[in-house]
Amino acid sequence: MEQNNSLLPTGCVLRRATSKDVWSIRGLVFSAKLDPTQLRWQQFWVIECKKDLVACGQLRNFSSTQELGSLVVTPAWRGRGLGTLLAQHLISTATQPLYLECLGEQLAQFYSRLGFVRISFADLPRSLKPKFRLSQLAKQLIKVPVVFMHYLQRE
Repeated sequence: MEQNNSLLPTGCVLRRATSKDVWSIRGLVFSAKLDPTQLRWQQFWVIECKKDLVACGQLRNFSSTQELGSLVVTPAWRGRGLGTLLAQHLISTATQPLYLECLGEQLAQFYSRLGFVRISFADLPRSLKPKFRLSQLAKQLIKVPVVFMHYLQRE
């Protein structure tokens, strides 16, 4: 199933990941130094351009909530709106309240433009706290610039 392909550069498609994408997804996530846990290809959507996987992102499922995670665009394809398009697609397919964690002000601003707002660790749903606890500890102890965010649906 392909979506929103008219908005993509020529030769690119947005589609659900398949089992054949596993190693490409892992490569993208590792190259971006993102959380390598819970990489289930069934939860991913990808953008493929001329037979190369150039972007990926997933919705991780937790009890009564979801996390937008593993959003990566390869460096050669950045600045063309692929990350925004993929994030908007993931947001539109979310079926539960949506959260994320990101590193740094630049990413926090990117997600703010998509409708996410900053929240404190204390304001995270109980089901996400175990996953985000290590990030919170790193934020407190060694000042890692982790930002927790919640999607507020736009009217």
